[in-house]
This record gives sequence, C-alpha cells and structure tokens, in this order.
Amino acid sequence: MRILVTGSDGLIGRELVHILRSREVDVAGIDIGLPRDDPEHGDILTSGCLRSLCEHIDGVIHLAAVARVKHAEADPRLCAAVNIEGTRVAVEAARMARRQPWLLHASSREVYGEPQRVPVVEDDLFAPRNVYGRSKAEAERIVAEAQADGLQAAILRFANVYGAVHDHPDRVAPAFCRAASTGAPMWIEGIGYTFDFTHVEDVVRGVLRAVDLLVAGRSNLPPIHLASGQPTRLQDLARLANEAGGRRSMINQVHSHGYNVSSFVGDPTRAAELLGWRTTTTISAGVTKLVADFQHLSS
Repeated sequence: MRILVTGSDGLIGRELVHILRSREVDVAGIDIGLPRDDPEHGDILTSGCLRSLCEHIDGVIHLAAVARVKHAEADPRLCAAVNIEGTRVAVEAARMARRQPWLLHASSREVYGEPQRVPVVEDDLFAPRNVYGRSKAEAERIVAEAQADGLQAAILRFANVYGAVHDHPDRVAPAFCRAASTGAPMWIEGIGYTFDFTHVEDVVRGVLRAVDLLVAGRSNLPPIHLASGQPTRLQDLARLANEAGGRRSMINQVHSHGYNVSSFVGDPTRAAELLGWRTTTTISAGVTKLVADFQHLSS
C-alpha cells in the first residue's frame, strides 16, 4: 500500500509517517516546511504536483494547512490559499487519478467557534469566529461535496493536539512545557479558558483507525472527533507543567485576542463507536512526558 501524506513534517504528520513506515507502508510525503534539498519538500499549490503524486497511491492523508489561528489572522490570503484551495487541489487530484485513491481530511474544532454547549457533538452547527475556523469549514464543505459525488473520503476533527517538542513553540501546551523545563515564566492568554487536549500519539492511533476503515472500503463515514472528552483549564495546564518542571516557573496572565475561542470539549462517542478509539494518555501523563522531553532536549 502507498499513501501520500501532505504536511508530512508537521506535529501529526511526522509521528504518523514514522508509524506508517514502521508498518512497512510505502509513504510519499510532501511539506513546504522541509529544506529545499529534501526529497519531500514541496508545495501542494504547485501546479501538477499533487496530481502527479496521486497517480501512484492508494490513499491521501491531507494534513497540510496554515495551522495556527494567529498566523491565519496575520495572513488571511495565505490561509485561504493553503487551507481552502490546497484542499480543493488535493480533492481534485484524487478525483482525477486513474486509480482513484481515498482521501482523509484533517479538520479542526475551530469550525464550531464558541460552542453553545459542551461536550460538542459532530452534528452541532458551525459558527467559526476566526479566519482559520472559516477556512476549515469551507475545506470541509469541499471534501463533503466530493464525498457525496462518489469520492471515498472521511473527515476527522482534531481538538488541541499536543505532545512533541517539534510543535509550534507558541502553542500553549509546548509553550508551558518548554518554560517549565527551564524555569522560565509562563503566560496564560485567557484565564478560565478550557480546552480538550489530546496527545499526538492518541491522535495518530485515531487516524490509523480511520485509514483502516477506508482501506477496507468504507465509503460513508461521517465527520468524527478525535478528542478526549475531558476539559482542562489553561491555569490547570500551567500548574501541571510547573509541577513536572519542579515548580520553578512564575505563572502570569495576559489578555486574550478577540478572535480566540475560549472553550471546547469534544464528545468522543462517535470515534468510540466507529473507530473503536478513545484516548489513553491522560493530560497529566502527557504534560509530564513533554516537560521531560524538553529537559532532555536542552541537556
């Protein structure tokens, strides 16, 4: 089996590619963030790039995206190009391939905006409040239309994925854990904000479960949350990280940007029913390990 992974060097992509290759899956990766001399360096928007790759694969795992809310706010055009047009390119490349591959699309809890209730279920209405969330909602529409038109596809909605030192340094979980590892101060942007933190290893397990269903021929999968169902306040996340680092960090508060969502907890029931998946890494265990990983990195 040969699988194309877009965004192959991102937080989820790197771990996913490693696991797939350990299972002797032939993986073709593409990521614009890789060095130009890397064979997997590439731009999904480059004309013909994905179309050529899709001629020789069985499936596409589409992870490539402008994946930070603040980056999308800073450059809405780039966000739209990558998240919307990039998804359209991936879908069309799959549809036009002679041996039409399945497509697994990575979406986000940001499509719901500020939820009216928690836990959020997959059928709750979309109300994105920022550029990134709107781009992910539109990307989902593109995939859903192709799915209705016959493309074998699935959509996974991720919550707050964390768990690796190579993550974006300003994401809240790695930022807290890196600070705790050295005793540097932590800054909580949005006191009282509450999110569903899901360890990357659990997320990759969920992605692989969805891939197994697609490989088996399942063609009518609805959107699925990969979420723990467990709420964690940011001040509790900071406290856990600080304890893991020896309680050396000062914890400070700053105001949040207006485009940020203040809470999300996803209902994992559908993932349990359809994928046989639930998270296994507790937030305490995941944060403790990430702090240790940062300490090891700097030693």
